[in-house]
Amino acid sequence: MSTRVAIVDDHPMVADGIQAILESYDDIDVVGTCSSGQAILDQADGLAPDVILLDLNMPGMNGLTTTELLLEAHAETRILILSMHDSPEYITTALNHGAMGYVLKDVPTEEIKIAIDSVMKGQRYLCTGAKGSLIPDETSEAREALTGREQTVLLQLAKGRSNKEVASVLEISVRTVETHRKNIKRKLGISSTAGLTRYAMEHGVLQGTSEFL
Repeated sequence: MSTRVAIVDDHPMVADGIQAILESYDDIDVVGTCSSGQAILDQADGLAPDVILLDLNMPGMNGLTTTELLLEAHAETRILILSMHDSPEYITTALNHGAMGYVLKDVPTEEIKIAIDSVMKGQRYLCTGAKGSLIPDETSEAREALTGREQTVLLQLAKGRSNKEVASVLEISVRTVETHRKNIKRKLGISSTAGLTRYAMEHGVLQGTSEFL
């Protein structure tokens, strides 16, 4: 079964080049290219990509905001950030916003395919240049950090709400809540709801959140 990939980059030559590379693989189906964050948000339902290659720096809505909004609506989509920036701040922030991987635009073409295969297996992927710019502790921290949306879901779960109740409060689907819950447990290494509640209490997640009560 082919992996459905969408490419989001405001430079047509970059998008066309990546598309040409990926279409040379039998197990990759490029379902569309977009030139902005808003465009992929508008088209995501119809394109139904498994993986989105997303430029970090775009006019209008940037890649970080696009990542969070995409994952709110399509929690199971894997997002790979494409960027020219190899600074730790860019990489860590992208991962903390929910991206599954970070690939520099100057990597060998076959590494993009490796990155796609890795995130489809549920693995984080940092290209060699990106990985080298992070010290081990930063890499570990970035991988374990919860996104803002995951923290919000954790708050609801810690209050004893069911998946259905959380979905109603946050106006998202039950399936999306389930996916967030699974990712939260995986990132924190916690298997029970009681454990999530204890974590939330110990880390101050339940403090100063009267607007959610």
